[in-house]
Amino acid sequence: MLVVGLTGGIATGKSTVSAILSASGIPIIDADVLAREVVAPGTHALSKIVKYFGPHVILPDGSLDRKKLGSIIFNDEIKRKKLNSIVHPAVTRAIVLNILRCWIRGERMCVVDVPLLIEGGLWKWMGCVVVVYCSPVIQLRRLMDRDQCTSAEAEARLGSQLPIASKIAYADIVIDNSGSPSELEDQIRLCLKRLHHTVGRTWVVSWLFPPFGLLSVAWTLLVRMALRAKPTRGVNTGNGN
Repeated sequence: MLVVGLTGGIATGKSTVSAILSASGIPIIDADVLAREVVAPGTHALSKIVKYFGPHVILPDGSLDRKKLGSIIFNDEIKRKKLNSIVHPAVTRAIVLNILRCWIRGERMCVVDVPLLIEGGLWKWMGCVVVVYCSPVIQLRRLMDRDQCTSAEAEARLGSQLPIASKIAYADIVIDNSGSPSELEDQIRLCLKRLHHTVGRTWVVSWLFPPFGLLSVAWTLLVRMALRAKPTRGVNTGNGN
């Protein structure tokens, strides 16, 4: 089974691509959804958050007060790192569990949708990395239109993340969302064609003969580790250009 990592930048259209892939029948593992699930009432991660930050970060219904917690960690690097040390491992475990479920079902591939796939280092664990890109100028305009914010506010948000141009260097496939919706759909179709070609028929062998699948995973990880100090070989666009 091919595990595809999907990422992008703020307002580049990653969520749109994820939705189209899902509508095409590709299983989507959404890290944002899992991040909410792992801190739901009664979870171990939420208990650890309450223990460190105090009961005032919990709403009357027992759920996490994300707004209050966000205000606490906003200008406190130590507390932000502590929160990440609680949430990130829980999300990673949930991602692995969902990947395993896809494999048990006999899926040919699954897509792991992670906004910080590159920054968090998870890209090294993916069989293929897809980056949704648009030009910085278009990205800025879309963010301003979407969130009704000023240019300065949008630039500040974009500046808090790894530039989208830097993420491209880690991609096996780049989907350029600088054009029209129809152009985006064309690129996604070509992307899917490439992904299905990558999967080939070996997925059946991997599913029926797990040792072969484990060897395939080990090889992928070794290649990623070898490339860890240096991003991928080059930029491959969704249209093969």
